[in-house]
Amino acid sequence: MGIFSRTRDIIAANFNDMLDQADDPTKMIRMIILEMEETLVEVRASAARTIADQKEMHRHVIKLDKLQADWADKAQLALSKEREDLARAALVEKKKAVGMGDQLKAEIAVLDDALRAYEEDIAKLQHRLREARSRQTQIAARLESAENRVKLRTLMSNERTDDALARFDQLERRVDYAEGRAESLSIAEDSATPSLSDEIAALEGADAIDDELAEMKKALGKPASDNKD
Repeated sequence: MGIFSRTRDIIAANFNDMLDQADDPTKMIRMIILEMEETLVEVRASAARTIADQKEMHRHVIKLDKLQADWADKAQLALSKEREDLARAALVEKKKAVGMGDQLKAEIAVLDDALRAYEEDIAKLQHRLREARSRQTQIAARLESAENRVKLRTLMSNERTDDALARFDQLERRVDYAEGRAESLSIAEDSATPSLSDEIAALEGADAIDDELAEMKKALGKPASDNKD
């Protein structure tokens, strides 16, 4: 397959269809990128050879232009010396140089068209290569995500995971029980030791009882006691 047909096929290729039909999209996109990179190198090498050929032809055209001028001068000199035969021969050589120059200029024009085609192909190939590399990144990300989901589901469905979660539940129950015991001990300590408010309230209650008892003794005509227990 020639370089031009290969380039046209790659540029016109439908990546989506190729990847959808591939058994291994990751491998397929790598192969596509590799072929595009190789083709791009070949197109650039062909363009470089065309430029070199064109430069060489330009040099030959310059030489032929000088040769035409030289034969024209020689024809002029021969004619001035009454040597029409030599002048005619010089003009024949000049005509040959003109013909060769015109042919080279036509070939240079063809190479100009080829170079423009190379430039367009290189630009399109570079665009397609960027597109393929972008697709490669997307495929790699999707593949990694899918593999992670498979690992996660495998892990969640694993009996060892279930056993570990059950052990965690047991540990949480043990912690709850230990915390409950600590809180119950704190409640017992609080009930055994009266608070300051409780002691003051008890004193106030005792004073009220003593006052009521004194009133009852006074009503009965008994002497009141000064001591309050």
